[in-house]
Amino acid sequence: MSEPDFSPSAERNKQPILDVLRQVLPVRGTALEVASGTGQHVAWFARQLPLWTWRPTEVHRGVLYSIEARVALAELDNVLGPMQLDVRSEPWFADAALVPAFDLIFCANMLHIAPWEAGLALLRGSARHLEPGGKLVTYGPYFENDLPPAPTNVAFDQSLREQDPSWGIRLREDVEQAAARVGLRLLARHAMPANNLLLVWGRAG
Repeated sequence: MSEPDFSPSAERNKQPILDVLRQVLPVRGTALEVASGTGQHVAWFARQLPLWTWRPTEVHRGVLYSIEARVALAELDNVLGPMQLDVRSEPWFADAALVPAFDLIFCANMLHIAPWEAGLALLRGSARHLEPGGKLVTYGPYFENDLPPAPTNVAFDQSLREQDPSWGIRLREDVEQAAARVGLRLLARHAMPANNLLLVWGRAG
């Protein structure tokens, strides 16, 4: 099996994210990771939270092999096989009746490197597939109405839009409004290193 892909940023932020997950999650549960990328996050979280069962997913089929290789090298038995998932597909799973609801849906660094429609689809799907009391956790850069943007985020946003006009750092308040329309509300906002935020969402009411 070939060596898995590697992301320096995922390596840097995996521990700060885990520190917050430990604060907001119960001891055990089932988690779906959306846009798993290299698999570094899911492998790290699965090792550090061994009573959780994890299901990684990716939209690009070729990336699934890298995730599978990383999980195999780590010898983790609480990570299920990676699945191809485009959040814009309806439904997310071919046989939704066989897919359990999740206590956690985790998505890092997708909202700004995908069309806005993908972010809306993430919220809709999460509202459908979360257990009562379950949480959606999103991580990445955001702009906020009441705070001046970090210069690095402004430059990053510009570079993203130059690559693809449909990409770009999202306004947190826009995401909040979209979440409210599907029955999710923002439960917690955690400032993270490198001008990122970790946002915790749950069912409204």
